[in-house]
Amino acid sequence: MNDHVPHCPAQQSAKAADIVALGEILIDYTPLPDSDAGMAVFEQNPGGAPANVLACAAKLGRRTAFVGKVGDDLQGRFLAQTLQRIGVDTRALLVDPRYFTTLAFVKLSETGERSFSFARKPGADTQITPEELDRDLIANCGIFHFGSLSLTDEPVRSATEAAVKLAKASGAIIAYDPNYRPLLWESRDQAMEQMRRPLSTVDLLKVSDDEIALLTGVDDLAQSARLLVDRGIRCVAVTIS
Repeated sequence: MNDHVPHCPAQQSAKAADIVALGEILIDYTPLPDSDAGMAVFEQNPGGAPANVLACAAKLGRRTAFVGKVGDDLQGRFLAQTLQRIGVDTRALLVDPRYFTTLAFVKLSETGERSFSFARKPGADTQITPEELDRDLIANCGIFHFGSLSLTDEPVRSATEAAVKLAKASGAIIAYDPNYRPLLWESRDQAMEQMRRPLSTVDLLKVSDDEIALLTGVDDLAQSARLLVDRGIRCVAVTIS
């Protein structure tokens, strides 16, 4: 049986949130200098792009709520406590003892470029179902935010699509972050197909210069952004590495 993470009493009376995000919440293990024995050392950090968005918004005073799933383990409890400590509503964060909380190990190149290795086969974040969604919360938010890591696997893909449909029908602004991680997809073609599917529902798009080509098939940034705006996306923000 799945359990809900308790949330702060001050949040219980909240009928709605300014921003609701659905998606991955995980541990980023980031590298520190090697130990005296020459072994790699990693630092535990809370992560997951949708959760990071809420963390920033909460620090700016916005009412935020997270929809997702963690495992009933050390990592999952740490993530739930982290969200609660910074004021993110966790009423819709589920704890599932059948799956382990997703982990990401980060490696930095000499130039500072990141590469990732994931423990997510399956990770708890991929296992939320449409039936487990907090529909009242999703239907009563100003902005609904999600990313493409919620489109890599079932059942979270169907849950994400159901949540976006509900939020859109309820008048929320839809914000999308197509965050491409090659190791989490069966192929580049599958990534392109799934990452493009939600575009017709999106109002705000945040995308990197590498990822925008996946969405449009066009390498020129200005032309790619114009194509997306012409498709009905009200705001396209392109980050350049």
